Amino acid sequence: MSKAVEQVIIEEAAPDYWEQACAELMKHDRILKKLIPKYDSVFLRTRGDVFTTLARAIVGQQISVAAAQSVWNRVLLASKNKVTPKNILALSIEELRAAGLSGRKVEYIRDLAEHFDSGRLHANQWKGMEDEVIIKELCDIRGIGRWTAEMFLIFNMVRPNILPLDDAGLIKAISLNYFSGEPVSRHEAREVAANWAPWRTVATWYMWRSLDPVPVEY
Repeated sequence: MSKAVEQVIIEEAAPDYWEQACAELMKHDRILKKLIPKYDSVFLRTRGDVFTTLARAIVGQQISVAAAQSVWNRVLLASKNKVTPKNILALSIEELRAAGLSGRKVEYIRDLAEHFDSGRLHANQWKGMEDEVIIKELCDIRGIGRWTAEMFLIFNMVRPNILPLDDAGLIKAISLNYFSGEPVSRHEAREVAANWAPWRTVATWYMWRSLDPVPVEY
């Protein structure tokens, strides 16, 4: 692939606000000014599939990125390479446990599948909703708390100004990049992030890159 073609693909695939966000973050934040150019060939991607994004977020709760990918691969295999609400509901509890899901996560992913299969969720309306309204609706599903809802807004809807303060990776990155590795409170993290608005999603994504250059996929 030529460099020119590769560049076109990158420009087409990045969120439409990405370039502006990076420019403004580098202008207003000394750490991001150094960090962003290190990863200028990668950016936030979305699969665009609502159920897959939420299911992957449930699978990834409280385990490492590597462990989450391993479990997801097994769930994918058990679902005949297509994780859909109907395919998840067709699997027995034992089959989902055998894929590596805990008993609690089996309950959560089945409840998620039932919400979609029954039509209780109206995902087609979320595009016009405010961030906090979507978070509230998602948190009504078992196993989906604020962190999972925020991951959805970042990785599926690519909302530009999400700050997931419950994310351990973000807190660790802020500690390392802004406080020389000293412990950081939520209040201190929020103060740092005040400088990132209205592009807190983008800044968070680069904080994650500072810990792990390979982007996680949801």
